Amino acid sequence: MQKRFWVYFLTTRRGGTLYTGVTNNLPRRLLEHTSGTGSQFTRRYSVKRLVWYEVHPSAPQAIAREKAIKHWPRAWKVELIEAMNPNWFDLGRNLNC
Repeated sequence: MQKRFWVYFLTTRRGGTLYTGVTNNLPRRLLEHTSGTGSQFTRRYSVKRLVWYEVHPSAPQAIAREKAIKHWPRAWKVELIEAMNPNWFDLGRNLNC
């Protein structure tokens, strides 16, 4: 089985605090974030709602994409989210990885 790597956004609510991350196991990583062991930032700001993600075939590609996105203006990030998920639904509830 070929490994996959995800770049993703978590938020508190529509228009709320955004967190950008990268992982090789999105369901596990979401569980870590929701249980409070994912990162200090997500624990501190209660950022747990998955609103956007994309899959990459290699870790270097995913990491490069995450780094690029982290430098984007917030408006670009919101556009990316709303292109995939206009209502900012929690995609983690129905995640099929």
